Amino acid sequence: MLYAIISQDVPNSLKQRQSARPAHLNRLSELKEDGRLILAGPHPAIDSNDPGEAGFTGSLVVAEFATLEAAQNWADQDPYIDAGVYEKVTVKPFKKVLP
Repeated sequence: MLYAIISQDVPNSLKQRQSARPAHLNRLSELKEDGRLILAGPHPAIDSNDPGEAGFTGSLVVAEFATLEAAQNWADQDPYIDAGVYEKVTVKPFKKVLP
């Protein structure tokens, strides 16, 4: 089943994001290689694809996991958590309708 992992950043998280980004992307690449990643990306803090120093306010990952517990366990191990980027992470089932 698909699950949405919706993460909210702490204020001024850009520096922490930059330091943990390679490890974060590596985990997402593993999901992609397994054919389980539907989409992933950050939420810019301003209305721009390149927010610069404004940074980001959170992230969204939609991926396939066997269970909600497996999705939560995967989310709990995100390098952004250890780096202090995320203040809150919500994991919930997701039903893709379109496209």
